[in-house]
Amino acid sequence: MGIYSRYIFPRLMNWGLSHSEVTRLRKALLRDVEGKILEIGFGTGLNLPHYSPGVQLFALEPNPGMLPLIDRARKSSEKTFTLCLGDAQRIPFRSESFDAAVSCWTLCSIADVGRALDEIRRILRPRGRFFILEHGLSREPSIQRWQHRLTPVQKRLGDGCHLNRDMKNLVESRGFQFIELEEAYQEKAPRIFGYFYRGIAVRR
Repeated sequence: MGIYSRYIFPRLMNWGLSHSEVTRLRKALLRDVEGKILEIGFGTGLNLPHYSPGVQLFALEPNPGMLPLIDRARKSSEKTFTLCLGDAQRIPFRSESFDAAVSCWTLCSIADVGRALDEIRRILRPRGRFFILEHGLSREPSIQRWQHRLTPVQKRLGDGCHLNRDMKNLVESRGFQFIELEEAYQEKAPRIFGYFYRGIAVRR
């Protein structure tokens, strides 16, 4: 892991994903999460304020550079969680052990996202719910063209982030079915970067 990924990107990400519209989307997604939860790509802990006090939260994060910011989030919150350094492509928990999984702005940057989705499905209990808030491929061809063109640059700047992943099709292709799904543009973000998917999927 290079200097940029470990020391610079975590702070850029924390700043970029802290604005009010993203916070509103997080809050709306997480209000119904309950039980034993695994959040993949915990990042800097920006979801933490939006979980109900009663959840049993496990946080999986692959980047050790996030740890100082996670520690700051832990100290400023009354909520508790168990942190595990690890990769969603190899989730270190037994099968069918979680009621729900959460992914916010994470699936875009996982190298083998199909394998990660298989792992998420594995650790969910039957009818377990998968909550996602992700950016990805627009439905407009003109925007898609730019997303495809800019993804190689974005992968370097965004520590592996892809602009052109169709999150709906990706999730559904790995044995999930959406019971809720919203697709739209963020109001204040450029359309190339701001097309988002917010939804809840269940194991088929």
